[in-house]
Amino acid sequence: MEDVLIVDGDNIINSWPELILLKNADYLHARDRLVEILKDYQGLVLNNIIIVFDAYNVKGGRGSRQEMDGVVVVHTQENETADMYIEKLVGNLLPGKTTDKVVTVATSDRLEQGIIFGKGAYRVTPKELLHQIRMAKHASSKHMSKGKIHFRMDTHIKHKVRDALERLRRGD
Repeated sequence: MEDVLIVDGDNIINSWPELILLKNADYLHARDRLVEILKDYQGLVLNNIIIVFDAYNVKGGRGSRQEMDGVVVVHTQENETADMYIEKLVGNLLPGKTTDKVVTVATSDRLEQGIIFGKGAYRVTPKELLHQIRMAKHASSKHMSKGKIHFRMDTHIKHKVRDALERLRRGD
């Protein structure tokens, strides 16, 4: 089972105090900082993370999708809101709700929360996500400070890669 965290990027930027301050000085810096925070978090929790930024009002915007160190960053196209993209993505990830995938959407938008609940996804508020990130960092630093570093490769690679390596090992 691969868990997926979908983050409404602009919603988070407008909710976290650190990012609000950065946004007021330089929006692009705030966006880059959010991506960095979530890349670090992805390294701790190993979820698939997709950050969606709204380019609804960008004239001629084609949209983009880029992977950056295990985190997918999406910019919507012209006339497509981040909410529209997220709703469509949740629908694609959870077709008929008959999957083992756990999809969580980070947003404070109540309407969006209701829609994604209806599609079978969970929601986490920006405040809850920030708390989860802080707890993961704390647990990681606590674990590292004890000197107990147990590296198991199978816990750090995607399921498909692990399965392919296992088939190679068995000679299948």
